[in-house]
Amino acid sequence: MLTITLIIDQRREMPAKYKKILEDDTNHTEIINDIPKALQYIQDNEPDLIIISDTIKDDLSKFCHGIRVLTYNMRPIIVAVSKSSEIQDKIKILESGADDYISEPIDAEEFKIRMKAHLRREYESVLDTQTGLPLSKYCYRALKRILVSPKNWGCLLTGIENFYSYKETYSEIASNKLLQTYTAIISSALDKNDFFGLLNDRDLLVITNTTKIEKLASFMTFAFDTVKNKFYSDEDLERGYIMVHGDELSEKKSGFVYAITGGITNEIKKFTSPEDIIHELRQIYEIAKKSNKSSYLIEHPKLSGTNSIVEKKFNNKIAVLEEDNALSLLLTTALNLKGYKTEIISENFDIEKFLPALVILDTGNDESLKGLELCKKIKKNYPNIKTITTSIFHDKETIMNAGTDIYLPKPYTIDSLLKWVNLAIKEFND
Repeated sequence: MLTITLIIDQRREMPAKYKKILEDDTNHTEIINDIPKALQYIQDNEPDLIIISDTIKDDLSKFCHGIRVLTYNMRPIIVAVSKSSEIQDKIKILESGADDYISEPIDAEEFKIRMKAHLRREYESVLDTQTGLPLSKYCYRALKRILVSPKNWGCLLTGIENFYSYKETYSEIASNKLLQTYTAIISSALDKNDFFGLLNDRDLLVITNTTKIEKLASFMTFAFDTVKNKFYSDEDLERGYIMVHGDELSEKKSGFVYAITGGITNEIKKFTSPEDIIHELRQIYEIAKKSNKSSYLIEHPKLSGTNSIVEKKFNNKIAVLEEDNALSLLLTTALNLKGYKTEIISENFDIEKFLPALVILDTGNDESLKGLELCKKIKKNYPNIKTITTSIFHDKETIMNAGTDIYLPKPYTIDSLLKWVNLAIKEFND
C-alpha cells in the first residue's frame, strides 16, 4: 500500500521541488499551505510522514508539539525544514516533537534517502516478526484512508479455524509455519496497490479493489485446502481428527484446520469508521463459518438489506446424562451456580425439545459403552451440538470415534469439567 507524505509549506516552488523528489509509485505526496486544512487532512488520512516548513504562520515548535499530543492511531514522522542553521533553533524544534531537522538549501539525493530511511524504519517497527505483515495499528490506518478515498474498494477478513487446537497439539513452531504458508498464498495474489495486514495472531485483513475481491477469495480458499493436509501426521489424517490433551487423561476432539473468508465492498453500504468496517466483516465471516469447511462469502448488493444479518442468541443450555444420581445432582448444581441452564436426561431423551449447546453424557457402567449410542445419534442429527463423554472405561479410541468432542475419563474434578464446559459452550456460540 502507498505511503503518504504531507508537505506543509506556504511557498510555491520549494514544496513542488520536494514533491518531485519524493513522489513515486510507492509514495503519494500532498502539498497543503494552510494549517487548519493540514490538520483536517492529518485526521482523515494519518500520513506516514509530515514535512513542515518554518514559512507557516504558526510557530514551528508549537505545531510539532500539537501533533505529538493529539491522539492518533499512529503518530506520523515529523521533519522540520528551515533556512536557519542555528543550533538553538534545531534543539527547540526537536525537543517539541520533531523527529528530524533539515537546514535549507537541501541536497536532493540526501533529502530523498533520509526521508525513505525514516519511512522504512517506521514501517519496520509495526511488522509482525513471524509473518512480516503490518500489525493492527497499521491495518486501522489503511482502513481509515480508504474511508476518504473516492475509489471503490473491497475488504477481506480471513482466518484459520481450529488454529488454536492445532497450535496446542503440534506446537507453536508448526502453527507459525501454517500461518506463514497461508500468508505466502495470499501475498502471491496481491499487487502493489493492495494492502495486507495482521489484525491479530490469526485473522488477516486484505484491502483490494472490487473487481478482483471474489476471485481472490476463491483462490485463497482453494490454495489453502490444497496444502493444509501437509501439516498433519499420517496417523491424524487416517483418524480424521486430532486430539488435544487436557488435564491428566482428558482429551478434546478437534477437526482439521480450514480457512474462512468474509468480504465486503463500499458499493453496498457507506462506512463511517474502521471499527464499522471490521464489525461488518466479522458478521459476514460468521455466516461463512457455518459451513464448517473452507469457504468464503462476499456481501453482494442482492444480499444487502435492513437487518439482513441477525445476531445469534447465546445458548447456555446443557443436558446431563449420568447414571450416578449423586454425581448427576452435583454436576447440575455446579453448572447452575455458573449460570448455565441444565436438564437431566435419559437415553431416550427428545433433544429437539431442549436443543442444548452441550450434552455431558456417561458411557454407562458396563463395557458395552452403551451411552455412546446417544452420542452417535446427537452427532448424526445435530452435528453442531458439543458433547463431553465421561467413562470409567478408558477406551479412548472407541469413545472419540463415536464422535464426541471431549473425552473426560473418570474420576475427574469439577474444576476440570468446568474448564471443558466453558470451552465447549464458547465454541458452540462462536
